Amino acid sequence: MMRPHWPAMGLIGRLVAILLFALALEFVASTLLYERAAEFSVRDDEARRLAEHLVIVRRLVGEAPPPARPRYAAELTTDRYIVRWSPEQPTLPQNGPPPNQIRDQVIAWEPGLEDQQVRLALLRVGTKSVITGLMRLPDASWIYFRTAEPVRSAGVPWERVIAAAIPVLAVMLMGGLLIRRTVKPIRSLTGAVERYTPGEALPELAEAGPAEIRRLIAAFNAMQARIRRLIDERTRALAAVGHDLRTPLARLQLRTDAIPDADLRREVAADIEGMEAMVNSLLAFLGGEADPEVPRRVDLAVLCASLADDASDHGHAVRYEGPAHLEHRVRPSSFRRAVTNLVDNAVHHGRDVVVRLEQRPGHVYLHVEDDGPGIPEESLALVLEPFVRLDAARGRDTAGFGLGLSIVARAVAAEGGTLELANRPAGGLRATIALPG
Repeated sequence: MMRPHWPAMGLIGRLVAILLFALALEFVASTLLYERAAEFSVRDDEARRLAEHLVIVRRLVGEAPPPARPRYAAELTTDRYIVRWSPEQPTLPQNGPPPNQIRDQVIAWEPGLEDQQVRLALLRVGTKSVITGLMRLPDASWIYFRTAEPVRSAGVPWERVIAAAIPVLAVMLMGGLLIRRTVKPIRSLTGAVERYTPGEALPELAEAGPAEIRRLIAAFNAMQARIRRLIDERTRALAAVGHDLRTPLARLQLRTDAIPDADLRREVAADIEGMEAMVNSLLAFLGGEADPEVPRRVDLAVLCASLADDASDHGHAVRYEGPAHLEHRVRPSSFRRAVTNLVDNAVHHGRDVVVRLEQRPGHVYLHVEDDGPGIPEESLALVLEPFVRLDAARGRDTAGFGLGLSIVARAVAAEGGTLELANRPAGGLRATIALPG
C-alpha cells in the first residue's frame, strides 16, 4: 500500500520511514521475546511451587484418617493455594485451554506425582487466569486445588508496552533530527539548482555534510563556474561580432546616399535596416549587448504612452489606455525592449493597436492588442520558442530571426512575471504581461 506514495517522499521522509520501520520491528521482536521469556519464567516458578505444595498435601492428607482430611486440607490452604478434599471425584471447572506445559513442568519437578493422575486446567475470571486441578490419592479420594491469585494476566501488558515505546520514540526523534542535519546540504543544493539561471552569478555553496554530498556540491560549484565562463566567452565574442558588423553596416548606410536610383536606394536601405535588426535581435536574445541591468522603479504608464506616441509618429494607429502614472520595479532597458517588440509585432500584423495598462491586487497587467490575423491556437506556445516563424499567421517579410517574442518572454521571466498570448474573440492577438506586485 505504501508503494504509490513512496516515490513522492523526500529523502528525509524515506530515511525516517526506514528508521521507523527498523525501530518498530526491533520493538515488536524484543517485546515478544521479553513476554515469552517472562511467561516461561512465571510458569516454571509456579510449577515448582505447585509441585512442592502438592507433595506436601498428598503426604499429610493422604496419611490422615478420612474424617480428619477436610481439616488437614483447610490447614494446608494458604494465601497462594486453596486445597479441598473430596471422597468422590469433583467436577473440574475449566473455561480455558489446558495448561499442558505447566503440568509437564510440575511432573518434571516431582516425578512421583505422575502416578497420582494430576489434572490441570485454566479457569479465567475476567481477564485473569487461575490454575485449577485434581490429584487422586491412593484410596481413590481426590484433592481439589487452585491458585488463589492469577498466575498470569490474559490481557496485553500495556504498561510495559508504553514503557518500551517511550525510548523508541526518543530514539526516533533524535534520529530524525540527525538525519535532517545530515541532508541539509542536499536541500541547500536543491534550492541552488532550482534558482540557477545560466549567466547569473550565484554564490558558491559551502561544502558540508558527508563525503559524497561534499563531492556533489563541489561538482555543482565547478559546473556553475564552467557555465559562467562559457557564457562570458560567448558574450564577449558576440559583442565583438556585433561591433564588427555594425561598422560596415553603418558605412553601407552612408554609401546608399550615393546611389542615384531612388528605388534601388530604398531597397538597399531596407535590406541594411533588416540586417541591423537581425544583429540587434540576436544580440539581445543572447545577452551580448550590455552588462546585466539592476532593477529600479520605472513609471510603466509613461513608458507605454511614449512607445505608443512614437509608433503614432511613424504613421501607425497605436493608442495607450490606462493610468497616467504607475511605477513598478523592473530592469528599464530590458523591459522597454520587451514592450517595444510587442508593439512592433502588433503594428506589423494589425492596423489598430491598443496598449493597455492596469493594476489589480497583487499584479500589474500590460496588454498589447491588435486586429490582425491572430495565431492558430495550436501554435500559441510554439511562437515563444526562439527562431520560430509561422508562415500561415505571420508573413516572412519581417526583420529579424523570429526572436522578438522569445526576447519578450525572457525579459518578463527575469522580472518574475509571465507572458501569455491569446486570440481575441473579435479577431487579432492579445499579448499580456503579468508582473507580480
